[in-house]
Amino acid sequence: MTTDLDTLLTRLYVKIDDEIGEARCLGRPPLLSDSELVCLAVAQDLLGYHSESRWLRYANKHLSGMFPYLPQRAGYNKRLRSALGLVKRLIRELVMDSDFWFDNHWITDSTPVPCGMSRPTVQRSNLAGWAGYGYCASHSRFFWGLRLYLVCTPTGMPIMWPLANPKIGEREVLAAMLEVDADLVAVREGIVLISDKGFASKPFEKALAEQGIELLRPSRKREKQRYGEPMLKKVRQLIESVNDTLKGQLDLEQHGGRSFDGGAIRVAQRILAMAAAIWHNNSTGAPITRSLTAYDH
Repeated sequence: MTTDLDTLLTRLYVKIDDEIGEARCLGRPPLLSDSELVCLAVAQDLLGYHSESRWLRYANKHLSGMFPYLPQRAGYNKRLRSALGLVKRLIRELVMDSDFWFDNHWITDSTPVPCGMSRPTVQRSNLAGWAGYGYCASHSRFFWGLRLYLVCTPTGMPIMWPLANPKIGEREVLAAMLEVDADLVAVREGIVLISDKGFASKPFEKALAEQGIELLRPSRKREKQRYGEPMLKKVRQLIESVNDTLKGQLDLEQHGGRSFDGGAIRVAQRILAMAAAIWHNNSTGAPITRSLTAYDH
């Protein structure tokens, strides 16, 4: 098995057909199947095309052998937004089909997802009410948009992820994530969750302990050094590198979403592209499981 884009898309297509299949049962079948649609979306992000029009022009010229039929931009956009549930389900299927599904060491962090850069955009955007103003301490800047919360393994394989208004507290969002996926947490023993100081709270840590989750985080000012803190610096860099993959290689901040469905599917696309690359690299025995170099050209 080779590590290249064609092989990755072929395996992903077979995976979708085998595990999920086509959900449509009434009416004329679409010329572009759901499996082909998802593979097309993954290829778009791996090859770095932000514009759907430019991407479809490229795909028509270079990928016609893999995708015999390609819709117009409006049709592609509409189909993609309606496939959000399928994309989210497929991310979980890829995680479950990898060795990292059994990893009980999780890392969590949040990162800004800007959705507008001007006041008129904020006033007219369909994301108003979901997106909001927030502050990114890492880059010392304010932004208007959303926050992506990611719980992943040290290799970067996503376990849970939501988008939330930046004004909502980090602990509140993480607690909601764990509540939604309570069944996933319940079947695991000895989960170690590594976070930064933003998740510090004795009541919150007590609630996590009741779910069987041990929280490892750096100590705050005037707080006694916590257990395992010396090893956290190197581990904390892992989640930063995962965020850098999403932003630096998959252009998370240039998603271009201008509505609830549009913003959500464009973020989900990028998470799926990263998960698919990790899944394929894991299967092929690649030395760096989160490397996208073999698929970006």
